Amino acid sequence: MLETHSRQSEHWLPDWTDDAPGANDLVLLMHEHRLLCSEAELWHRWADVAPYASAGSVPVMTGYWQGQRLFVASADPESLPQEYPQISFREALLSSDSDRSLMLSGSIQIWHWSRDHRFCGRCGQLTDAHPRERARWCNHCQVPWYPRLAPCVITLVRDGDRLLLARSVRTTTFFSLIAGFIEPGESAEQAVIREVREEVGLEVDRVRYMGSQPWPFPHQLMLGFTAELKGGELRLQPDEIAEAGWFSADDVPTYSSEKSIAGQLIRHALDELRARQSGEGRGDREASP
Repeated sequence: MLETHSRQSEHWLPDWTDDAPGANDLVLLMHEHRLLCSEAELWHRWADVAPYASAGSVPVMTGYWQGQRLFVASADPESLPQEYPQISFREALLSSDSDRSLMLSGSIQIWHWSRDHRFCGRCGQLTDAHPRERARWCNHCQVPWYPRLAPCVITLVRDGDRLLLARSVRTTTFFSLIAGFIEPGESAEQAVIREVREEVGLEVDRVRYMGSQPWPFPHQLMLGFTAELKGGELRLQPDEIAEAGWFSADDVPTYSSEKSIAGQLIRHALDELRARQSGEGRGDREASP
């Protein structure tokens, strides 16, 4: 099991309220897919930026950061009184420590949800904040609209000492793992088997859960697995996978950031393989006359 995502954060506590932010509350300003940072931090004091929040953008509380309430709000960079540093959501997430990554993941997902559910998906009327839980409420339909979560599986396939790594058609810089959304009526383990079959033409078994990670692009929950090769030959799905291959611990190419669950699964497997190989090497030397 991966340990990184099992511990509680020391600095971040998700929570909600429909109260407006106070002058000294923290706020993350967001525009399209970027954070508008202050000079010293990712966030601002609400008193400093309240006049510049986008019209129609209601600040939404996402939790407590080191005991202070944290909100998210939209802002247009051109409306701000000065030019603030901008950083993409992905860059901010991958350059942060684990506590900040959890805070950013939750806050970005809540921001997407609050923008996307200003209006009821059934009747089109404006929604209000639910009085008792984190949800948008349609008075006309009497329906709550909760933050969306899209469960995805991501899988490291092994064949003995070999690891299957694949490069997506959407990147030219690194290899990663087989991943995909869980379909309605499907278990996570069934999704692992189906996604591996669809994307690289292989059959797997011995599917084992390893850990999870929130991934706010825009609202995935990544469920990490390992699986063992059962059979088949590599046959790539051309609209998803640019290249894929089997790699040993000694010839692994550049792979996903270890801030991501993909990188952590790969690192965990490499550490295990190298420890085993090191132990076997010592055993051979000790057995030599």
